[in-house]
Amino acid sequence: MTGWVQGEVREIRRWTERLFSLRIDAEVEPFRAGQYNRLRLWIDGEWVARPYSYVNAPDVRPLEFYLVTVPGGPLTNRLVQLNPGDCVELMPRASGLFTLDHVPEARDLWLVSTGTGLGPFLSILRSQACWQRFEQVRLVHGVRHATDLNYRDTLLELAREHAGRFRYLPIVSREETPDALQGRITEALVDGRLERAAGREIAAESTQVMLCGNPEMVRDSQALLRARGLERCRRGHAGQITVENYW
Repeated sequence: MTGWVQGEVREIRRWTERLFSLRIDAEVEPFRAGQYNRLRLWIDGEWVARPYSYVNAPDVRPLEFYLVTVPGGPLTNRLVQLNPGDCVELMPRASGLFTLDHVPEARDLWLVSTGTGLGPFLSILRSQACWQRFEQVRLVHGVRHATDLNYRDTLLELAREHAGRFRYLPIVSREETPDALQGRITEALVDGRLERAAGREIAAESTQVMLCGNPEMVRDSQALLRARGLERCRRGHAGQITVENYW
């Protein structure tokens, strides 16, 4: 399969003024949970394309993407205006190495995200490999406001489905919210609140950590984890930290 393929929008869910999800039917090749595709539209006389991670499990259709509009962003501000039946183009083959294939073995898996960096983790959590390989899984989602804690129903359902093995840990930085930690992910990591809420310690001998989202969070969290003896996974080096910057 070569070139771009045409997809048809099946559903658009507008979570907030800026956050939305697109569900698209398209004939694409199989992908690995955590990978991304590229969406493109013809805008003002040229094709504009950007990468977006799959939210759906690899064996589920339609395809789903979790997006945020960017001020002045030519593509997201057009994608949010699409309606069911509209067309958008995708690449036939997924890309990206942010998958469990590249994560070494461990007892515990921590998935740490901000904003729409949650997307690839939703796909990973919906894959069988996640539950076959790890005894305990923790999903951290940091946002500014409680209204940005989207996909909560999905995550709470996963917690029920994998009772005793999975815990969802929302963190809200700009307001106090019931059932969520308050502050930044790095603050909760430094003062121990994150691990207390998780009921699990992050330790080099037992933990793999995947970081996805705001580059500042990814950078600062890596520094804190390295101070504890965790190292970044690199080709030929089995560390404990795998990262993906989300812009």
